[in-house]
Amino acid sequence: MDYGTLYSEDTGSFFRSPVRDIFKKVDLNAIHSFAGGYPSAETFPLEDFRKTMSGVISKFGAKAFQYGATQGVPELRDALSVRYGVPVESIQVTSSSQQGIDVCTRVLVDPGDVILTSDPSYLGALQSFRSYRADVRGVPFDSDAEKFGAAYCEAAEKALSEGKKIKFIYAIPDFQNPSGETLPLEHRKKLVSIAAGYGCLIVEDAPYRELRYEGEPVPTIYSLAPDITLHLGSFSKIMAPGFRLGWILGNPELLDKIYVCKQSLDLCPPVFDQYVAAEFLAGGMLDRNLAGSIALYRKKRDMMLSLLEKYMPEGVGWTHPQGGLFLFLTLPEGFDSVAFYDVALDAGVAYVAGSFFHTGGGGKNTMRMNFSFIAEDRMEKGIAILADLLKRCL
Repeated sequence: MDYGTLYSEDTGSFFRSPVRDIFKKVDLNAIHSFAGGYPSAETFPLEDFRKTMSGVISKFGAKAFQYGATQGVPELRDALSVRYGVPVESIQVTSSSQQGIDVCTRVLVDPGDVILTSDPSYLGALQSFRSYRADVRGVPFDSDAEKFGAAYCEAAEKALSEGKKIKFIYAIPDFQNPSGETLPLEHRKKLVSIAAGYGCLIVEDAPYRELRYEGEPVPTIYSLAPDITLHLGSFSKIMAPGFRLGWILGNPELLDKIYVCKQSLDLCPPVFDQYVAAEFLAGGMLDRNLAGSIALYRKKRDMMLSLLEKYMPEGVGWTHPQGGLFLFLTLPEGFDSVAFYDVALDAGVAYVAGSFFHTGGGGKNTMRMNFSFIAEDRMEKGIAILADLLKRCL
């Protein structure tokens, strides 16, 4: 049978994640993997989970295994309300923050509508945007706030001159994936001003925000402009990704559309997992575990920065993230990290080519490096192998 005649037009906009394809091909524990965004399994508090799960069954009984409210169980929404200081009606629980990205796009974007984002940007978001046939336009980062704002305005004006509608600006302000960079306050204010001026929203993706290792927290975009911002959070990096839980903070009118849309997707987020997360929050276990995660990841980040300094050849540069799980390498112009990938993998090292995070196919001389997953006693060998391979071809 020719299945190709049955597929929807949307499927032509789907593209594979090279990161997920890596996971299909290799055992990450058998190589030196700097590829995925996996948290370290050392941060999973298994004994606390065991006790909490048993407590949830004792406390909630069969209710913990029944269907729940589409918005999320009241206990978790209440706990999130207390933690982040927002009204309960401004909280929608999601089945991961990836679903948050997807449902925001599904509710707001028609084919051909424009989404402005940083270049590079999160691969999973780009996949979602393109699956809805959005016109995704990347804007390079500039450390100068005025130039940064001007670049977004130029991109917006170009879109409008083509008769396009701009629906939202997508941003990861804290420890961006893939670059690891953090947007200063003035840059965040620029985005708010631009969104307000052009009548569009901001989707603020913040899965790494609570993983800060140095410096002072910068106010969220949502705190600056709650009526035009949809703020996405996640338990994946601060508790465990297997729970598949996230949340959206936003204006209740916007969340109502998301609520109705979500009914057609999964009816409700995982109920048992929500009760576990609620107990984890209310009992202070999340904060206690988060402190240990931050200490571990700070050590791993510092180790990777030190090893890059020790081994990398001249001409290779990298970001210095204040938090999160990634840093970004920039190699000399003309280097192709996609073509180089198989060479590295054959030698037992995995990374993600930076061009996959760029909206227009640029960034071929970049690569994303994750420091959270790999064991400390394997990190040095992996960096040394990668650096030796680079020395041979640069």
